[in-house]
Amino acid sequence: MCIIIAKGKIEIFYIMEGDFKMRFYTVKINGKQTAAVLHKSGKLIPVSDFADMNSLIDNITDSRLKRLKADCEDDNASGLLSFDEVKMCAPIPVPKQDLICLGVNYSEHIEETKHIESFTDKTDTVYFSKRANYAIGDGDFIPNYDFVNSLDYEAELGVIIGKDCKNISEQDASDYIFGYTVVNDISGRNIQFKHKQWFFGKSLDGYTAIGPCIVTADEIGDINSLKISCSVNGEIRQNSNTSLMITKVPEAISELSKGITLKSGTIISTGTPGGVALGANPPVWLKSGDEVICEIEKIGRLRNKVS
Repeated sequence: MCIIIAKGKIEIFYIMEGDFKMRFYTVKINGKQTAAVLHKSGKLIPVSDFADMNSLIDNITDSRLKRLKADCEDDNASGLLSFDEVKMCAPIPVPKQDLICLGVNYSEHIEETKHIESFTDKTDTVYFSKRANYAIGDGDFIPNYDFVNSLDYEAELGVIIGKDCKNISEQDASDYIFGYTVVNDISGRNIQFKHKQWFFGKSLDGYTAIGPCIVTADEIGDINSLKISCSVNGEIRQNSNTSLMITKVPEAISELSKGITLKSGTIISTGTPGGVALGANPPVWLKSGDEVICEIEKIGRLRNKVS
């Protein structure tokens, strides 16, 4: 076991001897952004031979991954940095394209929002996109726009595509996954409903939070059995499991790849369970000073405060 203390919070990762898997971060060191991987000591190894995380995902080879893993397990590794020495960023601060999102992908979320818009009879997956010019990371502030009076949170599992794919089967989908992360699909509900679609109210600058890291797919194991939760100021609002997704990850990747080339680095946000502010009676919207923590088992906690 190793214990990491970051920004006053304690994260505990259980690492079995000889079975260390990699967690990829993007951090700023003296104001300069770089990718990094977690060393077994709980410190970070900068990965400076790639321009950024998008470049790393595009270009990293199996042999380079093996060398990185060896470095992460090396007792004599040099150049290690503590979390206190860096500024955390979203693992992919500047996504290449809009995030692809799955809407109403948990039955409990369909049920809690049916008074707004009913999807109780839907038979096919709902897809939409979300603009993120710059994704905020762990510890960053969620903007509090004066024209948004119904700020909401949505804890979601994020899937990172590792190589270009098109027309792939569900059985082969896992071969194209680089890793997984936590996404907070922050939403301005009054904007969302004013314009009768989801893009604008979810795409305001600062409304996509991603982090704290990307965990490689081999560490996760069964992606369909992870606890997922969201708390606001310590109060649990969402508490579910990815096993309850209606459309599973391989099905979504396969369906989206039929006629669409999913580029490496594509982020797919797989929908949120019940417990969002919109579903409460009355709704309990986020306000200035609120701390939101989205957490997924085996990946970590994504913490953000409303400015």
